[in-house]
Amino acid sequence: MSTDFDRLPDFTGPAEPDAADAPEALARVVASQEMFAPVNDGVEICYQTFGNPDDEPLLLVMGLSGPMNWWDEPLCRMFARRGFFVVRYDNRDVGRSSRIRRRVSRNSLVRGFLGLSVDAPYSISDLADDAAGLLDHLGLRSAHVVGVSMGGMIVQDLALHHTGRVRSMTSVMSTTGRRTVGWQHPRLLPALTMSRHAGKEAYVETSATFWKLIGSPGYPDPEDVVKARAAETWDRGISNGGVLRQMLAIVSQPDRTRALHSLRVPTLVVHGDADLMVNLSGGRATARAVPDAELVVVPGMGHDIPAALYPSFADAVRRTADRAVPSAG
Repeated sequence: MSTDFDRLPDFTGPAEPDAADAPEALARVVASQEMFAPVNDGVEICYQTFGNPDDEPLLLVMGLSGPMNWWDEPLCRMFARRGFFVVRYDNRDVGRSSRIRRRVSRNSLVRGFLGLSVDAPYSISDLADDAAGLLDHLGLRSAHVVGVSMGGMIVQDLALHHTGRVRSMTSVMSTTGRRTVGWQHPRLLPALTMSRHAGKEAYVETSATFWKLIGSPGYPDPEDVVKARAAETWDRGISNGGVLRQMLAIVSQPDRTRALHSLRVPTLVVHGDADLMVNLSGGRATARAVPDAELVVVPGMGHDIPAALYPSFADAVRRTADRAVPSAG
């Protein structure tokens, strides 16, 4: 099934703010300190939780170079107010999680983009193994999962290769790994390949410029908000080598299309019609591949989740989770 945000009452948001999402209600959600979990092969993952541990677990998986703070706290608290025990975390090579000590050359990236064989330090499947390891550390046999961009690739792999661990899946602005879908717009290439200047100030300015290119034209973030998020990202820890290693995992991933036909978990696919980073064809291909998946195309949304859509997005994830067979543990 396929639809648009602006044609669904529960995706456009209520006319008046819901009491569950009022600032004072969100402030009552319990948030943990940041903690660390050994997951596999010496990798340690930094994570944080929101809400009641007795509620249904919801694992949030971010995309390329994105630390856990890209899952904004208000959104995490909205999920918790909808009955989820929320877990957000830094992928390996991001933020405060482990760095992998192996260099990736630009030549390897070019070979990967061309579909040639490369020796990547790790794969999308390894990143999915990290997610499964975090669930193990938390004593969770299964969870609802939401992944953005590269995170969508990770949760797709998690559902495919860790049978029974995924109760429901939401894949946002992502793709199947097939090279003929989900491509990047050519106008992004100069920004993706330009040299980076050192230092926090340069990083913040470069990030603000890039997010103007890929953000949602229908829901533009104020520049001060973009810069504040970039500064927080810098403070958590930046690894240029880590970004290259994650990029190589992305460009060397296999096509999951055929395998996704075997999934039998409630699935929501969300994609913006203005996404320049991962073309809408990636979301459409994902929804076609997963049986009974719901595709929601969001007018004016680019390669981010606008704050104005947080309540609608949280409601959609809740609705998808409600389609799952109840599972204990």
